[in-house]
Amino acid sequence: MARDVIERYFAAFNAGDSEGMLACLSADVEHHVNEGQIRVGKVKFGEFLAHMDHCYAENLTDMVIFVNEDGTRGAAEFTVNGTYKASDAGLPEARGQTYRLPAGSFFSLRDGHITRVVTYYNLADWVRQVS
Repeated sequence: MARDVIERYFAAFNAGDSEGMLACLSADVEHHVNEGQIRVGKVKFGEFLAHMDHCYAENLTDMVIFVNEDGTRGAAEFTVNGTYKASDAGLPEARGQTYRLPAGSFFSLRDGHITRVVTYYNLADWVRQVS
């Protein structure tokens, strides 16, 4: 079940299906943002997705998913293939630059839903690629 929900989450991401991603999350999901604050709840996660969709177009490839035996924890390693569409506050100006980054996500799961999402990537590498 853990692998299935993580696979659905990433399939929805690649399809640009925010509602599909949100359906994989618990109501009290904790989103640990790379280089940022922890956001709690689906509403905050949905706001994050809308912002990301405005600024970036991304597709994830080379996906490898790992889960523990009891299905309470999971992880994924992947490559982010993106286009920087609109300038994001505090970051370089967007001019349609493309980028390719290795990244990873970690998950906690309960009752068939994701309760924690942590995603890591090298921000300095991204800034170098789009500058």
